[in-house]
Order: sequence, then C-alpha cells, then structure tokens
Amino acid sequence: EAVKLFTQAIELDPKNHVLYSNRSASLSSLKKFDEALKDAEKTIEIKQDWPKGYSRKGAAQLGLRQYAEACETFEAGLKLDPNNAPLKKGLADAEAAINKEAEGMGFGDIGSKVKGAFEGDVIAKLAANPTTAAYIADASFVAKIKAIQADPNKMREYADDQRITMALFALMGMGDMFSQMPGGAGAPPGAEPQAGSPPPAPKAEPESAPEKMEVDEPAELTEEDKEAKAKKEQAEAAKAKGNAAYKARKFEEALEHYDQAIELNPADITYYNNKAAVYFEMGKYDECIETGDQAYEVGRENRAEYKHIAKALGRIGSAYSKKDDYESAIKYYNRSLAEQRSADVLNKLRALEKLQKQREEDAYRDADKSNEARERGNELFKAAKYAEAQKEYTEAIKRNPDDARNYSNRAASLIKLMAIPDAIKDCEKCISIDPAYVKAYVRKGDALFRMREYAEALDALDEAKKQDTAKKSTAEIDQLEIKCYNAINEANSRITPEEALKNAQANPKVASLLGNPVMQNILQQMQSDPRAAREHLKNPAVASNLRKLMAAGIV
Repeated sequence: EAVKLFTQAIELDPKNHVLYSNRSASLSSLKKFDEALKDAEKTIEIKQDWPKGYSRKGAAQLGLRQYAEACETFEAGLKLDPNNAPLKKGLADAEAAINKEAEGMGFGDIGSKVKGAFEGDVIAKLAANPTTAAYIADASFVAKIKAIQADPNKMREYADDQRITMALFALMGMGDMFSQMPGGAGAPPGAEPQAGSPPPAPKAEPESAPEKMEVDEPAELTEEDKEAKAKKEQAEAAKAKGNAAYKARKFEEALEHYDQAIELNPADITYYNNKAAVYFEMGKYDECIETGDQAYEVGRENRAEYKHIAKALGRIGSAYSKKDDYESAIKYYNRSLAEQRSADVLNKLRALEKLQKQREEDAYRDADKSNEARERGNELFKAAKYAEAQKEYTEAIKRNPDDARNYSNRAASLIKLMAIPDAIKDCEKCISIDPAYVKAYVRKGDALFRMREYAEALDALDEAKKQDTAKKSTAEIDQLEIKCYNAINEANSRITPEEALKNAQANPKVASLLGNPVMQNILQQMQSDPRAAREHLKNPAVASNLRKLMAAGIV
C-alpha cells in the first residue's frame, strides 16, 4: 500500500527525491531489492548531496548480495556526512558480509589475513618468487598489489584475477596451493589444462628486479591556488564585517561587505543568504526573494550543505509571507522542509496554512448566498429529503458561519439522519453564537432524549423554558418533558431499588452525587417532608442533580 501511494505521489511530483527514497525503503522491506536499487539511484541522481540516498542504495545492494558495491556506496555517502550513523552501520554490515563469505571460501577473515600477507616490500618478495616474478612486468598487476596494500578489502574486488590469488598464496607461504590452481603452477590467468597438451614451459626470470616505486610528495600550491585561497580568506573577513554591521542594524554597510565577499568568492551560498537576511530586515522583500533565488542556484551548483539551501528557501517563504502572498510562501516553506526539517519553518508553515484557510473562508462569505442556501435546505427538509437539506445547511454555514439559524437547522436534519452526536455539536455551536436561541435548546433536548440521556435532556429543556419568554415553544417543550419522564418511569419500573442503587454506584456521575453531603441532606429532608422538594427544585443546580438521581432510579 505504501509503495502504491508513493508511486501516486511521484506521478504528481517526479522531481521529489524524498518520494523515491521512501519508495526505495518500502521496496527493500518487501525484499524487492532490484526495484529498490533503481529508486535509490534515482534519488541520488536528483539530489547527489543527500546522504540518505546513498544509505538507501547501499541497503538495496546488501539485499542483492552486492557487498563490494555496497561498501563503495556507503563510503561515498560518508564523504558527504562522515558522522552519519546509518551509513557507518551499513558499511560495517557490508564488510562483515564480505568477511563471512570469504570464510566460506576458506580464507577466514580476509581483511586481517591479507593485511598480514601484504606487509613489507611485497614487490621484491613477488619478484624473488619464480612463479610470480613474471607478473611484475605488468603495470596493472603492480597497481593492484599497491591498492591491496592500502586497503586489504580490495582483495575481494580483484579476486577474478588469478595472478592476485597466486600472489596471495605465495606471500602467505602456501606454495603447495599452486598445484590446485587451474593449469598448475605458474598458469596464466584464465588458462585451463587441455587433454594431451604438454605442461607449460617455465617462465624465464626477469633480468633484474623492478625499481621500487617512490611515493610522490605533496605538490606545492600553484600561484592560482594561492590566489584563490587568499580571496576566500578575504571573503570571510568581509563576511565577518558584514555580520557585525548587521547586528548593529547598519544595513547599508552590511550589504557593502556582503557584496564584497560575493565578489571575492561567488561560490559560497552563505554570503547570499546573509545578504537576503539584510534585505528582509530592511523590508525590501522583492530584493530578498531575488537574492534568495541566487543563493539557491549557487548552492545547488556548488553542492552546498542542504541546511544552507533550506535556509535560502525558508527566507524566500518568509518574504512572500510579508508580501501577503500566502500561496507562494507555503510553497517555499514546503520546499525548505524537503531539504531539512526545521521546527521554526514548520511552525511558520502551520501558522500560515491556518491563516490561508481563514482567508479563503472569509473570501467565501456571502450573507445573501447563505440565506439562499438555508431556504433551499428548508424546502428540502419539508420534503423529507434530509441528506440533501443537510448539505444546503452546510453550504449556508460556509457562506455565513456567524448565523445561529444555520447550525440549528442543520442539527434538525442531522437528528432525522440519526447523526445524534453531530446534531448536539451543532446545537451547542448555535447556543454559543446566540444563547437565547430557544430552538437550539429544544433540539438539543430532543437529541439527548434519543441518546437516552434523559436527565441531560431535561436540563436542556429547562433552559429552553427560561429562554422562551414569548412562550412560543411551550407545547413542544412540555411534550418532550413528558416523553423524558415517561421513559424514566418505564426504565425504573423494570429494576428493583437494590439494582438501581447498584447501577448508580457503578456510574461515576451518580455516585458522586450520592456521596455529596449537600445532596445527602436534601434527600433526607425530602424523605421526612415531601414538600421540601418544591423549594429545592427552585434551585437550578439542585433541580438538575435531582433529575439525574431520578433518571438513575434513586429518587
């Protein structure tokens, strides 16, 4: 499923290296290493300076048992990020796999054994051996020997060259192993014995041992290199002056210093980033965006660290935000986060997305169109087309979310559709906008009744009575109250007082009321003097608590 979704995402954004990387990881998990390798290579092609791409490629190669290639991949990634833990572990796993495979071939730990065999003046030793002396004349053979001396694990890479294997046996003092090689001792690489053919003639020893190769001394810097180094140092000095001027809010002076740094070393992205920061502080947002774009191009061209590229893109996003171009700002914030995750940029993105959503909602507002949608909903409700009515009421809310009638009417349609929790939310929203909206309380009471929350329903209806000063909804309220009390009496008639008490103690809300000293005192008064109940019912809080106890079968 993940592979399918990442594939769809790639179709929409084929240049996003993160998507290929994620699909590569998913394919590796499915052991589809060939496909995983292709995606990893595509990741690196798009973003060559991203260490994770090399980690994905190495993992796929390990799955394909391409251990030597995996080592090279992990080493390439570590050149970009020497402290990258996954790359270090991947390299260790690849080297361990090579050694394990070598053990199966009879070499044991190839790294340690080869290292011991190739110590000292190896060329002289091989020249002195009759079997390997002839190989010294080949410069490619000598180059391979020196490569193995520098990195013993190169033995694996050159294992297909029979001369290297024979040289290893000679250096390890395993001369008797030559007889087991194809073609016998001294056979040329790849030669196989043929039936009836005479044994190969022994190779003539060279007239003299080859000259020992000298290690080149580091070359001195050229004048051009010296000049480039000097310019970089001058550029850094100019940058330091620019930073000091920036902190002192001497922006024009800071720009001069950063321009000087760019002129001396135009390949450094940080100078452009700093210059963009100055323009941002000056409120010159167009110049900030232009300089940020230059920073991005210079960074990409010179393979700058992704954190610097992310900073350039993030600052462009902030400049667009200041220009009230939220769409462009969101675009650049997302691009910045694709380079490097930053809490600061992420928070700016979320805040801006919220503002953008609010802006879109505000732009959609239209009181007249809201009224039209509500009227269409009313007609559909009368025709018992409740689902269609609910959609029209939703449109009315989008057009005017401050009109309480829209929420109350949608609640009515939701009750008919038996979406009771949503109906209650709409009633509460309506009440928050207009606390005197009687129908909202009535509909909330109706919804709670349908949920068998009779005490809460009675509370809502009691509030409806208070708000219904014109007495227009008295009949509807009284009818619902009667239904609630009848339902309570019917429910209580099916259980004994002992069962009611047990159920009440299991209900945290009811149990809390029973343990309340004030309520205990009121209940005792009502037992001794039933007329006391009338006085207590005048208190809204006490009346609500008594209704809860009544619904639980206690009263």
